[in-house]
Amino acid sequence: MSTKWISVLLLLQLSCSISPACCGKVLVWPTEYSHWINMKTILDELVQRGHEVTVLTSEAAILVDATKPSAIKFEIFPTSLTKEDFEVLFTQMNNKWTYMPKDTFWDYFSLMQQILLQYYDYIQKLCKDVALNKKLRTKLQESRFDVILADAIGPCGELLAELLEIPLVYSLRFSPGYTIEKHSGGLPFPPSYVPVVLSELSDRMTFLERVKNMMYVLYFDFWFQTFNHKKWDQFYSEVLGRPTTLSEVMGRAEIWLIRTYWDFEFPRPFLPHFEFVGGLHCKPAKPLPKEMEEFAQSSGEHGIVVFTLGSAVSKMTEERANVIASALAQIPQKVIWRYEGKKPATLGPNTRIYKWLPQNDLLGHPKTKAFITHGGTNGIYEAIYHGIPMVGLPLFVDQPDNIAHMKTKGAAIRLDFNTISSTDLVNALKTVINDPSYKENVMKLSRIHHDQPMKPLDRAVFWIEFVMRHKGAKHLRPASYDLTWVQYHSLDVIGFLLVCVATVIFVITKCCLFCCQKFAKTGKKKKRE
Repeated sequence: MSTKWISVLLLLQLSCSISPACCGKVLVWPTEYSHWINMKTILDELVQRGHEVTVLTSEAAILVDATKPSAIKFEIFPTSLTKEDFEVLFTQMNNKWTYMPKDTFWDYFSLMQQILLQYYDYIQKLCKDVALNKKLRTKLQESRFDVILADAIGPCGELLAELLEIPLVYSLRFSPGYTIEKHSGGLPFPPSYVPVVLSELSDRMTFLERVKNMMYVLYFDFWFQTFNHKKWDQFYSEVLGRPTTLSEVMGRAEIWLIRTYWDFEFPRPFLPHFEFVGGLHCKPAKPLPKEMEEFAQSSGEHGIVVFTLGSAVSKMTEERANVIASALAQIPQKVIWRYEGKKPATLGPNTRIYKWLPQNDLLGHPKTKAFITHGGTNGIYEAIYHGIPMVGLPLFVDQPDNIAHMKTKGAAIRLDFNTISSTDLVNALKTVINDPSYKENVMKLSRIHHDQPMKPLDRAVFWIEFVMRHKGAKHLRPASYDLTWVQYHSLDVIGFLLVCVATVIFVITKCCLFCCQKFAKTGKKKKRE
């Protein structure tokens, strides 16, 4: 271990010895790619505050690298899967999702369901390798952790929390259709004005859009109830030694850290144990590498355009690359493009290609005029943080929905990656750069993001420490967790009141009929007399 990290650890041990109450032990169940980037930001901050952080990861992990010098500890467990298995899985997922047909609802979501089922089969194998490893479980129990931090999109952290009998904190961007947040977290989602994630709708819906949103709600609710849950429920019941369900165990999370904020989200109801921490990874820009800085400065008054499709997609077909390169060559701005494929034949002298970009530093550079992005949440938040308008080329998962949010808020233009022409891209770039409304709108979002009583990262760490200090946060959990579906929607009360009203109407009707019959008989008797 480097001298730098040894010094850090010594300082942390000294701080804990002076104030032992401030230091806790955090166990982490991570997820890969952008999820890990967000979580690691939290972990680094926890370490700086004197906490002992242990990441539970497998030998097959891709980005969760235990070999790099770090003050974070790693507990690596053996698994039957390999790193190549996951790389192939994610490559297949990305390729299928990028080029899957989007023209029909059922084709799109049935294929998406197949992809996610394959992913969750892999996650369940990892979970079994942990939960059934008695030696590892004993070691974790003896470590006496204070809290588990897990990503809700990759189940197992909640099972470990039950086995180790310690509180659980979730980190989550979203689940398909908000099903986990709704069914396990108890979060209300009125479909009349809360668009389902992946629907690409706004909160101002027409009648037909509300019909579409309701179809999404019904589809995802049905999918959530049937999606491989039988296997997970059976597995959790066997390990815990009692009948239970995945949803029930996930519902015991103390705090849900949602990686968005009201600069991105449309207003909607939430609960006291849900905290929005969007943009927690954002930070002021650092100086660019010398060669990149010189290229940026050479752009003059026109400035630069930053282009990246994220870490998951670094290559594209030769045809697509040439169409995009041709468009970039036509604009007066200099372009910095993250790309690992073959150099496009149409690449202009104003464009430079890099295998890696300091994305946050580029977006925070005063010369940056626009951001061409695939629409990942991390990149969008960095653009919001620095106030840079966007051209979106969404590919898969939440990216189309993210760009739809930015488009609705007037901060982005959306294009179709598979059908885009050079003219489309040129026009879109000219619009977001030259039309002042795009800059004004994204700066408004930026001001909202910065105008918070507590920074998102500080808020995330505060609630983790809060759970450690108080051994949970049960006082924030709503009573809805203890209600059945019938009770939650007051169907039993409504039924009872309807019965009461029906009974009263029945009694009144009977009384009226009886009185009428009595009156009729009396009238006939008087006539006879």
